[in-house]
This record gives sequence, C-alpha cells and structure tokens, in this order.
Amino acid sequence: MKHPLAHQLWKRGDVFVWITGVTLAFSVIMVTMLVLCLLLNGLETFWPKTLYRFSLKEDKVALGQITGREATYIQGKAEEGTRYRVQLKQANRDVYGIDFIWVDEDQILDRKSPSQALVIERREWGDFYGFIKEVQSGGEVIARGHAEGMAALDRLLPRITGIWDRLERIEKNEIGAINYKLEKNRLKLRKLALKGINLGEQVAEIERKIAGLQEEYKNKEEGLVSLRAQLAGNLVMTTAEGTEKVIPLNQVFRVYSPNTFGIFSKLRFFGGKIVDFISQDPRESNTEGGVFPAIFGTVLMVFLMSLFATPLGVLAGFYLREYAAQGFFVSMVRIAVNNLAGVPSIVFGVFGVGFFIYFIGGSIDKMFFAESLPAPTFGTGGILWASLTMALLTVPVVIVSTEEGLASVPKGVREGSLALGATKFETTMKVVLPAVSPSILTGLILAMARAAGEVAPLMITGVVKMAPALPIDGFWPFIHLDRKFMHLGFHIFDVGFQSPNVDAARAMVFATTLLLILLVLLLNLAAIFLRNRIRRKLEVSAV
Repeated sequence: MKHPLAHQLWKRGDVFVWITGVTLAFSVIMVTMLVLCLLLNGLETFWPKTLYRFSLKEDKVALGQITGREATYIQGKAEEGTRYRVQLKQANRDVYGIDFIWVDEDQILDRKSPSQALVIERREWGDFYGFIKEVQSGGEVIARGHAEGMAALDRLLPRITGIWDRLERIEKNEIGAINYKLEKNRLKLRKLALKGINLGEQVAEIERKIAGLQEEYKNKEEGLVSLRAQLAGNLVMTTAEGTEKVIPLNQVFRVYSPNTFGIFSKLRFFGGKIVDFISQDPRESNTEGGVFPAIFGTVLMVFLMSLFATPLGVLAGFYLREYAAQGFFVSMVRIAVNNLAGVPSIVFGVFGVGFFIYFIGGSIDKMFFAESLPAPTFGTGGILWASLTMALLTVPVVIVSTEEGLASVPKGVREGSLALGATKFETTMKVVLPAVSPSILTGLILAMARAAGEVAPLMITGVVKMAPALPIDGFWPFIHLDRKFMHLGFHIFDVGFQSPNVDAARAMVFATTLLLILLVLLLNLAAIFLRNRIRRKLEVSAV
C-alpha cells in the first residue's frame, strides 16, 4: 500500500518543487564556484607576491615567488609522512632558461624575505629577480648598492620611460603616417601604370610627393637615432647565487620591492597593474603586458555584428509573422531558422571564408583595388568579414525573439490601429515595432553574449595573435574594416594552448577570462538597461 503522506505529496507536486529547487541551487553553486575560481586566480595575477630567498641543501640557493604547492607521489602512492613540494617563479629566463622550478620542501633549510630583493619588469625576456649591484650611465658607475641604486633609478627611469613613449609615438603615429602616405602614392602610380600612363604631369606630381615623403621619413629616422642614443644606461643586477646580469635601462619597464610593501602600497600597486592590464599592449608573446587591442577588437566586432544582425533578423521576423502567407513554405523557413541556431560555429566560419572573403572580397579587390593585387585588400580576413560571419551565426536568435515578441502583441491592437485609418506600414512602425522592441533587445542580448565568446569562426575570418594596428585610427578613412584584429576569446585560446611557457601563461588566461566575462556582462547590462527603459515608456504610454 502506498503511504498516505507520500501519496499526498506526490499528488500535490511537492516532490517536483523540491527537485527543481535543488537543481536550481546546484546550478547557482556551480556558477558561483566558477566565478570565484576566476576571481581568485585572475586577480591574484596583479597582487604583489613576496620574494623569498631559500637556502637549500648542497649549498644551493633560490630566489622567487611561491606560485603553487602539491604533494609528491612515487609510483602513484604517497610516501609515508606525505611530502610536499612548492613551485617557485624564479624568473630570470635569460639566465636559467626557465621561469618556474619545483623545490621539495625537505630540501629547504631556511626561508627569508630580504627587503633588498627586487622585481624588474622588462620589455623583453620577462621578469628578473635579484639585487642591485650598480647603476651605470654614460659609461660610468653612478650608484652602488641598493639604496643608491634605487635613488638613481627613481631619477633615470621616468626620463627613459618618457623617451621610450616618445619613440613609440613617433614610430606608430608620425612614421606610420608617412608610410601610409607612401603606400597610397605608390598605389596611385601603379593604378596609372595599369591604365598605360607612365609619363606626364600627374605621374610627376605623385613622384614629387613620394620624394618629399621619403625625405621626411629620413629626417624622422635621424630623430629616432638621436633619441635612442639618450636611452644609454645599464642596471647591473646579481642573482641569488651571485651571477651578474647587465640589463639595459631602456628594457626596464618597472622596478619594485614587494617585500617592503605595506597593505596600502600593495593595494595601490594592485590597482595600477589592473589599469596597465586594461590599457596597454601585450608583451612577451601575449603572456605579459595588457590586452587593450583585444578589448577594442572584441567590442568593435560585437558592435558591427549587432549592426548587421539586428536589422536583418528584425526584418526577417516581421516578414514571417506579419506579411508572409502562412503555409508550408513559411513553416519550412521557420524550421530552417531554428536549425541554423544549432549548426556548429566552425561551419559558419568556413562559409564566411568561402563567400565573404574569397567571393565578395576577391571581387571587390578586382573591381576597386586592382593596383594592390596580388596583395589582397578585402580578399583576406578582416574585422568586416568576421563581423558578418558572426551576424549570420546569431541572426536566428534575433529572428526567433522577434517572432515571439510579435506573437505576444494582441491582435486587437493592430485592428484598432487599422480601424482608426492607419495603413499597414504605419501600424507596423508606430504600434507594433515599439511594442516588440523589448523582445528584439532580448534577442540582441543573447546574440551579443554568444558572439563575444565565439572563437572558431574568427580564427579563419580575421582574428590574429598580434594586430599591427587597430581597425580605427587617425588615417583616412579612419575606420579600416579590411584590417585584422585581436579578440579576447582568441587571446585566451592562444595564450592558454599555444604558448610555449604554460606556467607563465596560466595567470594571463585566468585574468583575460575574467575580463571577457565582465565585458560581456557590461554589454548585456547596457542592452538590458535600454530594454527596461523602453518597457517603462510603453507602460506609461499605455496608461
């Protein structure tokens, strides 16, 4: 016999309530654990860790930051009295050959945190850990030891950093502009040559411009040589074992002593590292520095994708629901649209390469950029084709959400508008479209979230490991949709799975993943804010 209480609970559906509640709680816990994992591992990247000097057996020493700890096993079994080992980031890749080492704890005799131990962030070869021996400038020693050396660095590094920044501005902006103009004039000459015009005033004028630009380029190069001469100076460091290493001051990005930091100094350093991570370009094969080009590329790609997908999806949804005669053909179209949402993303990438890049881009090059051939302009991957590919990938979501929104608009609203003398178009634009706008924005939110995290289609339609220039700059026509771009999703894949230095890349993977989630969240919050605002307006107008 069935128990009366159990039968009553089953009949009322309380069991299903418990099951759904437990499932929801489990889902929330999993999401929370994921976010906490990313927060702890991502933000830890920017926190200044203590530098320890370990005295080891056999008269060995090691200087580094502890980055991990694990139990050691022999033939799959833990030894009696479980042993542990710690992972040290010893840096100094150009001295030791590797950044990270494992040290058995039973080999450690002593551990100290010397206040004079320094972290040197370099533009190349990663970090250097050690102690100041001397600072050289103009071929002479101007400081010896830690105190004098830090004082000398405080004087020299701001000037050297300023010169370095000026060098980068000249190379990227001024010399970049000259190279851009030279290339444009070269293409003009080639275009005239394709028409059979090799002589004449027009050709002579272009050649004079090229000669002037080449002279200007020569002057800029001479200025760069004089600026580089001002970067002279060396920092002589010693490792924990006493090995000397000469570091040119122009390769020093930042010098700090983490062992002397108080809590406020650590917080200030932590905030500065986050700002650098967001605002600077990558260094050391993307394992150090910032991710600004990837942030810019991701946001621009999502914006362009939304610009293409939204009108296409809304128009298709309106036609299927408002204008098309309902029947077998329309039903097949709806089934096809729903199935498109389940097609693997790489298939869209292959279609984007074949149709957008090879067919449309190649045709554009033949018609409008023949002088650049065989070097392609639009006939190769770029942010335009990547955005169009992602628009095709996400347009089914917009179509479905638009149709669902249209289905929720009462039929009487349309009939009332038509009864008052409005045309079908006026009813659609002034009555139905405002009412369905929240549903359209819901579809757009889902589309943006998917597009921001997709990687596979982008890998073959325009994304690169390191883009030489942003798609938007100060050169006419200012927006260069033919250029390749960086993307946070691909940056995570490249650093996490293509980097030869896995341990050094792990921290960057967590930090970039956390940033991508925050970026998607901000984009979605902006769309949600706009959707809620439209809903409030509709509620007020309805009253």
